[in-house]
Amino acid sequence: MSVAMRRVLIWGVLGVALAAAIAYALRPQPVLVDLATARTGLLRVTVDDEGEARVRDVYTLHAPVGGYLQRIDAEAGDPVEANRTVLARIEPAPPAFLDVRSQAEQRAAIEAARAARDLAAADLERAEADLAFAAAELERAQRLIKEDNISQRSLDDAQRAQRVAHANLATARATLEMREHELARARSRLLSREELEARIAKRDDDCDCVTVTAPVGGVVLHVVRESAGVIEAGTPLLEIGDPGNLEVVVDLLSEDAVGIEPGQKAIIAGWGGPDLDATVRRVEPFGRTEVSALGIEEQRVDVVLDFTPAREAWRRLGHGYRVDVRVILFEGDVLQVPLGALFRDGEQWAVFVAEDGQARLRPVEVGARNGLSAEIRGGLAAGDRVVLYPSERIADGTAVSQR
Repeated sequence: MSVAMRRVLIWGVLGVALAAAIAYALRPQPVLVDLATARTGLLRVTVDDEGEARVRDVYTLHAPVGGYLQRIDAEAGDPVEANRTVLARIEPAPPAFLDVRSQAEQRAAIEAARAARDLAAADLERAEADLAFAAAELERAQRLIKEDNISQRSLDDAQRAQRVAHANLATARATLEMREHELARARSRLLSREELEARIAKRDDDCDCVTVTAPVGGVVLHVVRESAGVIEAGTPLLEIGDPGNLEVVVDLLSEDAVGIEPGQKAIIAGWGGPDLDATVRRVEPFGRTEVSALGIEEQRVDVVLDFTPAREAWRRLGHGYRVDVRVILFEGDVLQVPLGALFRDGEQWAVFVAEDGQARLRPVEVGARNGLSAEIRGGLAAGDRVVLYPSERIADGTAVSQR
């Protein structure tokens, strides 16, 4: 072979190798993706929110009258018996402080009452003198009538005068007693707080108090007013109830509450113990407006649940304890894929299925779904590998490789 032919052959081989290298370098590279397998398993769809355990029937004891409340010795957790346990005592309230003008008016009233009493005492002395004189006149008239020295009319006048004098004496005595009471009443209006407290201390257990007893059996849940002091009628004092009769209440968004019915199952978690089964007892028929932490107005509805297990399983729960509530909307063994594999393709849901190293667009029918997985009712079979979180680089027929 000549030198020229040898050079042509060498350069031709090098050119072919370079072209092959360029073609290999420019070939389409498969897109690295994360894959998941469609599988049949338990899918649970729930509505989750924070709830609160509470005693079903809470009784708030209010002061039946206004007065001075003695210090309440009962503490939260103390047992009570219906209509027997005395929880509070209310005694008459001490008088209010008098200003200078009111004190002057009361002192003047005392002096006026004292003068009226003295006047009544003088009237009593006069009535006694009149009665003594009338009695003497009657005695004289009776003696003279026997001697026919006076007429019968004179005797009748003497008898009438004696009866009138006797009635005037009774009136004077009643008036004096009334004036004595008026003087005592006027003096009582000037009693100081110290004098009243001293009188109360002398009575000890003989307090003329109104007692507040427990209307039902249970325990004291909360002492609203513990310290002694002046209270008005209707002031809340204590809350009592039966901690063995607990329920759970959770306020849900109204759009979530419309999908819940009495009898649905729920799970109580996040209370410090194992998960507990519960059942929806009631969905409140009215909603209320609340403002969220982000300043958004929301319509909230209370949903009330009952515990399914016996009390021993949740006996450490108490009134007002926080719990996490999961109301089960759907539960079953279904074909499911991770929620991140689904995307919208026009008006329907779709996924990319990895087949023979290529991504194939597959429309699917989606059923129930939660925050992690979705039920697939059609379009996939168990064992199919689907692409998670497909990017814009992936289309039908794109070469893919698992990351």
